[in-house]
Amino acid sequence: MRLDGRRKSDNVEDSRGMSGVAKAGIGGIGGLILIAIMTFMQGGDLGDVVNNVAQNAMQGQVEEQPQGQNFSEEEQKLADFSKVILAGTEDVWTEQFKKNGRKYEYPILKLYTGAVNTACGQGSAQMGPFYCSGDQKLYIDLSFFTTMRKQLGLQAKGDLDFAYAYVIAHEVGHHVEYLRGTLQKCHSRMSQLSKKDANALSVKLELLADYYAGCWAHYDNEKYQSLSDGDIEEAIDCAEKIGDNYLQEKARGYSQPETFTHGTSKQRMYWFKKGLDTGDWNTTTFEEGDL
Repeated sequence: MRLDGRRKSDNVEDSRGMSGVAKAGIGGIGGLILIAIMTFMQGGDLGDVVNNVAQNAMQGQVEEQPQGQNFSEEEQKLADFSKVILAGTEDVWTEQFKKNGRKYEYPILKLYTGAVNTACGQGSAQMGPFYCSGDQKLYIDLSFFTTMRKQLGLQAKGDLDFAYAYVIAHEVGHHVEYLRGTLQKCHSRMSQLSKKDANALSVKLELLADYYAGCWAHYDNEKYQSLSDGDIEEAIDCAEKIGDNYLQEKARGYSQPETFTHGTSKQRMYWFKKGLDTGDWNTTTFEEGDL
């Protein structure tokens, strides 16, 4: 991506170097594992992973305690990169919401190490990046990006910067869902459905966030000419490698469609690419027809 000279967002809470430990404590968090891989290996959904992490890894409230502030050069670059991408989403969505007579409310990006308290409960690095509508924050342990490259075997044609940007833009996509009322509507419906049907609705929310991520990329490139050769291929490769079917088959040799919570590789690639191609984020087709 071409990001030289781009501003960094100030809407960032940086608690890196603070170690999340349990008050009733069984000690530190285990090895960093992608949320999708954990979910699919267990055949559960996001709620299951949150509960498992809370019960088995934390066993109580998380307390942030200071550690050393010696961050690697790679992590510092990822922190700065994340702030620039967040600023890009602010610029794009502020402009798009204004065109529709609405005000875009900025989410907060929370950078943390290991474990963190949120309005949605305790979170950990094992969960990967996530959005909490309770406090309108995106949560990222930056070591996720290194793990993403290693665990998923993403193509290393470039720096994978656009693949990383896609991950951030996807979480911001959930914030857009929140601001439009879609997230609340779906969560209300999910609480009344069977686990299988709730999973199916979760898939649609995730695909809509992929679509919004594509719409952001469309307008960011239009505004800043930010995309370089190979960037789109990076993001599509990432979308493919985090499809439910791909991850389940990688983890255990087969997939269980009834447990899917994020969508197949084909679906995730399709909706991201559709958003990127059209930028038509205000279409009602997806939301009303599928949600």
